[in-house]
Order: sequence, then C-alpha cells, then structure tokens
Amino acid sequence: MIDANAPRLMVLSGLSGGGKTVALRTLEDLGFYCVDNLPAALIPALADALTAGNGGPRRIAVGIDVRAQGDDLTRMPGVLAQLAAAGTPAELVFLHARDEVLIKRYSETRRRHPLSAQGLSLAGAIARERTLLKPLSAIAERQIDTSELNVHQLRRLIATSYGLRGDGLTLLFESFAFRRGLPPDADFVFDARCLPNPHWDPALRPLSGRDAAVRTYLEAQPLVQQFTQDLQQMLEHWLPHFVQEDRSYVTVSIGCTGGRHRSVYLAERLTEHFRERHTQVLTFHRELE
Repeated sequence: MIDANAPRLMVLSGLSGGGKTVALRTLEDLGFYCVDNLPAALIPALADALTAGNGGPRRIAVGIDVRAQGDDLTRMPGVLAQLAAAGTPAELVFLHARDEVLIKRYSETRRRHPLSAQGLSLAGAIARERTLLKPLSAIAERQIDTSELNVHQLRRLIATSYGLRGDGLTLLFESFAFRRGLPPDADFVFDARCLPNPHWDPALRPLSGRDAAVRTYLEAQPLVQQFTQDLQQMLEHWLPHFVQEDRSYVTVSIGCTGGRHRSVYLAERLTEHFRERHTQVLTFHRELE
C-alpha cells in the first residue's frame, strides 16, 4: 500500500471528456494540492515545494491538457525528464476513452470541445487532440481507459490507486436523486425524501444543499437534525466492523427527490462530521456534477 504521507508529484493528462477533472477533484479530496492547466515552465518551481521542508504541500497533482498555450505540450516530456534528473520524478497518468464514448459524453453534457473553436467537427477535434497529446500518452506510467466507467467508479479507482492508507478506511458520501436511479456500488443507501423540502420555497429552489440559505433552512428543521444524528450514530457503530473485515472503501449514498437540496446537505454534514474521525473522506454530488 502506498504511503499517503510520502512526498508525491502527479501529472494528470488526457483527452477532453476522459475524466481528468474528476480525477483531480478526487485527489483534492484526498489531500493533494491540485492545479489545473498550469504552464509547463512553472511545474519545476511547484515541485520544489515538495522538498523545501517548510511546511508546504507534500502531495501535488497538476492537470495538463490540450488547453495548454504555445509549445507547452511539446515541452512537457523535457520538463518531466528535468524533474526526474533533479530527484523529484513525476508520475504521469493519462486518461482517455473511445471516440464514440467521448462523443456521447459531449452530446449529453452539451459542452464544447476545447478545439471546436478551430472550426473542427467534434470527431475531428477528438482526432486532432489525440495527435497533440500523443507525446504525453506515449510516456505515461499509467493509462486509464474510462470508456466503461461512470463518475462514481472513476472516483473509486483514483482513490484506491493513489490515495488510500494501509491503516485506514476511505469513505465516500454521495448524494443522488431517486428519480434518476440508485447509484452503483453503494454500501449504504438512505432515503431523505421524508424530510422538509427546500424545493417548495421559490427563493431556495435554484440553490443547492451547499448554499448557506439552504443549510440555514434545513438546520432549523428538528426532523433534519434528528435524521442527521441517527445517520451519524448508525455509521459510527457499524464502520468499525467494515474495518475489521479489511474493507478499505465504503460508499454511503443519500437520496432525495431531485438530488439538489436535502441529500446534498446531508452528504456535506456527514463529510464534515467524519473528517474529524477519518483521514480520507470524499464527497460526490451526482446531480450537481
């Protein structure tokens, strides 16, 4: 098992829509200092923080993709070689997916590909991106094909591959909407639809359970507070039994009707509570991602 406290520099790259942003967010939840789209020339200076011994970050993750300016992509192999020669090697991880999967993801999210401004079709932009990123893909220590992975599964893969301690339990608190189906791989599923719903307040409807106004509303509801306490007590009782069974990862899913208010609030509250007791706690809001 990898020592989660050891100095570590990771570089994440990959195709747009391949999951790099999800991977970076997961690493950030696991305590990495994360920087996305950092110019290549600045990476060695950032890496110096790992060996400075002045209380700076011990684990750093940098995202590099086709948005890089100028000749940054062509310079990256040289920068990585420079880091290795200086005694601070970077782990390069490349995330990708099949063309038809990337096209489907862009269709579902209605996002624009970063290279679409060049007048390319989506298929053409993906093909051009593969060519531009080929030098990084060729030297990556690990290739992750996310074609068959949903966001939840990718977060689990990143957490178990790069974040877990040998002596602890990683928790994922996930919010979701029942109307969109149960999340996969949940170890516990709780139903918050019985609680007062901020959706019916026009001022709160556009917000989420992460917003202060929604939190204030829910914290004023005795049922919500009792529900939260009951969940905390139940999990505090049973999680040690998972540890005894050598489980390293447990997913707790909380659902409500729309997956925006009650379930998000509860996932955030549970995350805050258990981060005081566990070193590695992740949060994922399925309907907000």
